[in-house]
Amino acid sequence: MSESRAPAMGWVIAAFAAVYLLWGSTYLAIRFAIETLPPLLMAGVRFLLAGGVLYAFMRLRGEPAPTRRHWTSAAVIGALLLVCGNGGVTLAERTVPSGVAALLVAMVPLWMVLLEWLRPGGTRPTGRVAAGLTVGFAGMVILVGPSQLAGTGAVDFGGAALVLCASLAWSIGSIHARGATLPANAFVATGMEMLCGGVLLLVAGAARGELAGLNPAAFTGRSLAALAYLVVFGSLVGFSAYIWLLGVSSPARVSTYAYVNPVVAVFLGWAMAGEAVTARVLVAAAVIVAAVAVITTGPRPRAQPGALDKDAVPPGAKTASRRRRQAA
Repeated sequence: MSESRAPAMGWVIAAFAAVYLLWGSTYLAIRFAIETLPPLLMAGVRFLLAGGVLYAFMRLRGEPAPTRRHWTSAAVIGALLLVCGNGGVTLAERTVPSGVAALLVAMVPLWMVLLEWLRPGGTRPTGRVAAGLTVGFAGMVILVGPSQLAGTGAVDFGGAALVLCASLAWSIGSIHARGATLPANAFVATGMEMLCGGVLLLVAGAARGELAGLNPAAFTGRSLAALAYLVVFGSLVGFSAYIWLLGVSSPARVSTYAYVNPVVAVFLGWAMAGEAVTARVLVAAAVIVAAVAVITTGPRPRAQPGALDKDAVPPGAKTASRRRRQAA
């Protein structure tokens, strides 16, 4: 028995490292990708490729074909999480530093608590969670407020507002996914959601006029490498590690990526892209991460899906967490 635990612990550590580092790095990868690639078309290609590989692999392994209702649910979830959520963040990173985007995305659990409270028959947050909400929104004000309020280094308001709207859409999609009719296998469901989201992102990019200005000759090696990184490591490897962790570790431990990812993103943005890390960003980061920690680690009347990384967390991870609770 003891011989089997040592390898398992090694895999657990490797999986946590993947979730912490790979998902935290995807914000910077997005920034590099959209330097020369059109943002929505880039995101569409990313999820179409990742979803296609994942879905084809699971079907070849013998998973049953989804029903039309499954595809309808996957399309709705893909639209909310990937088009409105990931697409919004991708567009916002044209004017918002990648580290700041990650900090704003960390507000997702706060939105989810509020949505859960405001829905008919919803659950009122505990005192601890209410305190976390207050602290979290204070951190957001510090980060995006005017210079007179929090000193120099103000964030582009339009870009920040777009990230917050994207986070809200991601939260709505995550809550909707709890009751959606999807295949029992979380990998199949996520492949479908990424396929649907990828197609919709391509349509949105075309509607935005990105095809008209498309110039493959201008694509740099760094942008193309960043896209490949997002497909392989951000979506496929990171997602697989996350789903595996849901089965071998506690939800509280798995959810710790929620406040590690923003720290990783801020550091990488500073180290590899020269993004300024001002006192304002550091204070806001400390406040927001502390608020997320309070909300995700405290006792809650209802378990929250662990979806905080708007870019990196694949949508099926939410439904996988839900199914795991139902099976317990």
